[in-house]
Amino acid sequence: MDFALSPRAHELREQMWDFMRTQIFPAEPVWHEFLRRHGDHAYPPIMEDLKRMARRRGLWNLFLPRLSGLSNVEYAAIAEVSGWSPVIAPEAINCQAPDSGNIEILDLFATPEQRETWLEPLLDGDIRSAFAMTEPDVASSDATNLTTSIVRDGDHYVVNGRKWYISGALDERCQVFIVVGVTDPHAEPHRRQSMILVPRDTPGVEIERSLPLFGYQSQHGHGEIVFRDVRVPTSNLIAGEGDGFHIAQARLGPGRIHHAMRAIGMAERALALMVDRAKSRVAFGHHLSDYANVQDLIAQSRIEIDQARLLVLDAAWKIDRFGAKGALSEIAAIKIAAPAMATRVIDRAIEVFGGAGVSDDTPLAYFYAWARVLRIVDGPDAVHRRTIARLEMRRPAPFVG
Repeated sequence: MDFALSPRAHELREQMWDFMRTQIFPAEPVWHEFLRRHGDHAYPPIMEDLKRMARRRGLWNLFLPRLSGLSNVEYAAIAEVSGWSPVIAPEAINCQAPDSGNIEILDLFATPEQRETWLEPLLDGDIRSAFAMTEPDVASSDATNLTTSIVRDGDHYVVNGRKWYISGALDERCQVFIVVGVTDPHAEPHRRQSMILVPRDTPGVEIERSLPLFGYQSQHGHGEIVFRDVRVPTSNLIAGEGDGFHIAQARLGPGRIHHAMRAIGMAERALALMVDRAKSRVAFGHHLSDYANVQDLIAQSRIEIDQARLLVLDAAWKIDRFGAKGALSEIAAIKIAAPAMATRVIDRAIEVFGGAGVSDDTPLAYFYAWARVLRIVDGPDAVHRRTIARLEMRRPAPFVG
């Protein structure tokens, strides 16, 4: 098992760090000031500047092996760096969720027409997209519960249902939704669902509101969307009827590597801030870094970050060699471990910062909110623990007794 980067991957990571220091971190206050002046879901023009610079540096679509030539292990190193500025950096290099996952779906399953209409503009960064699965009235962690209907009517499908926490929906650049719904309620549970492309401007699509995350509104928004008798051509179906569950499973493996490594990047930035604060802040006649309890917070954070990183790299290595199906337990484990670790590390940094840690003067409060949300998105921790337990109970032990 080897996590060493190739010379090209090492060069890209160094390029990413230079891009972060010279462009991304200086852009953060500009980004936030624009949103303060123009509204939560306005689009700061500086992003287009960052995207142009990223493309010139070769930092573009690196998550997609077909285009980047990188393995999951190699891209993981770059995803971690982008996690130091998780709002701006992933989009600047066109590796942001949910577009990266939607691009993977279309790259694997789209027809030539779908590729031309939607995949190519997404790869070029000209549009955004959303993945509409979660519903407010059912436990959507069990996809067999979904109630949104996709019913064929001649050469069209008619979509009816309500979705919520649909990331990216409030951004006007979001031009298409991949909607998950039921095409055959009488099929066996994992053949009931299908995925269909619904353009944003289709009659009957209504974005009712943007849902906050712990009071935070993201620039792209998390929409509650109603689909009322939405008619789209049958050619908008992705793959075939009943293939929705299979497509979703293909999407989630590498995507969880991306989320986990960005969470590690957030934790690393939180630790760096914690150390800097401890070395510069004086209380009771000593720097905070002189106190054993603060040193414990720093040391424990370093241990947990490094443990989580090795777990994620192990999962990425197994996906590279055996595919997502060969790393089911490891993928579930990192989905639990990385956000939980990040939540703990960020909480320790907040403790060292005191009131400043829960203000908007540092990124810690937002980081904490987002790390906690990551324990819900793409399936809550409880579902992944259930997966790991089931796989573990099937594993033969070398000795019992």
